[in-house]
Amino acid sequence: MSSENHPDGYLRYQRRPIPDRDPAERTGDHREIYAPEWSEQQLREQATRCMDCGVPTCTAGCPIGNLIPDWNDLVSRGDWHNALDRLHGTNNFPEFTGYACPAPCEDACTLAYNDSPVTIKNMERAIVDRGWDEGWIMPQPPARRTGCHVALVGSGPAGLAAAQQLNRAGHRVSIFERDDAPGGLVRYGLPEFKFAKWRLDRRIEQLEAEGIRFHTGTELGRDMTLEALRREHDAVGLTIGAQHPRDVSIPGRELEGVVFAMPYLTRSNRLQAGRPAPAEPHAAGRSVVVLGGGDTGADCVATALRQGAEQVIQIGINEKPPIHRPATNPWPLPLRIYRQSYAQKEGGEERFSINSLAFLDEDGDGRVDMLEAERVQWIRDQAGRRVDREVLEDGLRLPADLVLIAAGFARPETDDLGAPELAIAGDGTIATDESMATSISDVFAGGDAAMGHSLLVWAIGEGRDLARSIDIHLQGESALPPSLRTRNRPLRADGWPSLQGAG
Repeated sequence: MSSENHPDGYLRYQRRPIPDRDPAERTGDHREIYAPEWSEQQLREQATRCMDCGVPTCTAGCPIGNLIPDWNDLVSRGDWHNALDRLHGTNNFPEFTGYACPAPCEDACTLAYNDSPVTIKNMERAIVDRGWDEGWIMPQPPARRTGCHVALVGSGPAGLAAAQQLNRAGHRVSIFERDDAPGGLVRYGLPEFKFAKWRLDRRIEQLEAEGIRFHTGTELGRDMTLEALRREHDAVGLTIGAQHPRDVSIPGRELEGVVFAMPYLTRSNRLQAGRPAPAEPHAAGRSVVVLGGGDTGADCVATALRQGAEQVIQIGINEKPPIHRPATNPWPLPLRIYRQSYAQKEGGEERFSINSLAFLDEDGDGRVDMLEAERVQWIRDQAGRRVDREVLEDGLRLPADLVLIAAGFARPETDDLGAPELAIAGDGTIATDESMATSISDVFAGGDAAMGHSLLVWAIGEGRDLARSIDIHLQGESALPPSLRTRNRPLRADGWPSLQGAG
């Protein structure tokens, strides 16, 4: 393929995403599930499929407004270095999204209207991997310091993005993290086989080389107070995430072996990192039931399979999505169709429209043995909310030595922050105004803590905008660019921000 770009590339080449490793092979290890990347020629052919639309709906579909047509065009011409610069212009950590984002941008691609979309996520990953391989990604400390010092609480994607942006604006930045290593859910929530932690570690090393200080094992409300942070810093940013889990309140919830998904995934990640971890929960030799059909549930399934579970059943409370885009889900909104997860391709069983009724202890030892459930058809109101059900099959009994509750997250963990003056919104998130300021002077909040649990890519955009807001607060103006984040965005029925209005 020549370096000349082809405006009809979408007609010349079919979509060919970078494949995953064979499921039978990858379940035997914790290495990343992805196959080695394709040749440069194949990658450039895929980039050439981008139509460079006059109205790039993919960019509008990306919560941080990645300039997707720009870097696809550059890759198609073999200009990888400038493609990386264009990618970093809107995204501090393209490898986070290139490996772990569900890619709503692809659903919004113009080709997705009646064809297969551009392999946007693959291209993003290929560009940043090329940048690391070539040594193009280097620390960028600021040329001057402003004399201001900012504290950020929480080192997930929002906190890390805010820290890098604030540091590049010239402020000194300190990050306080309650875990023993930075990264938030990228560190201990994403399984090693989905995102190798050495990729995170080299970003942390870059941030440290740029001058950002990390204080791990330090929890707000336990080891420090918000008032103390305010006294010692010119501004404080709260990026503590939204890790308060949604529970399942049915009889038998107190039984041993009924646990939330995140402690289970955290334990596995700690073991893979060679860090101390508790003996439980583990899945080896057990019949595992995963309650929740989302990404976290899939990660639980894949982890249990690697741990040697006897069987794994993943239960979804809602109906199985349709195979094709329904009329109620028009392009370019995120596609709501059935897509088999990487975990289900590895094994296990998947069931939909299952309403859990009780956790049972049949031998009286205090540990769960069985899940009692029913298969239902839900009756919904005009807003799509479940209001009643028709039982299609009752008396379901599923063997369950270990139940993993992966029903999502409800709100940030604010109960023990020791800051009663911090206003909390009706949905449990930290209340902020349009400038991302909280009810406490000089204290700001962003990411899931302020918007509710959402996608990793939203967190990066929130972190970038949090940095801009704090910079304006400290300096009166800011040269930091805004993202496409929309503060008053409507929420979809499943709790994710709608992309309506994101452009």
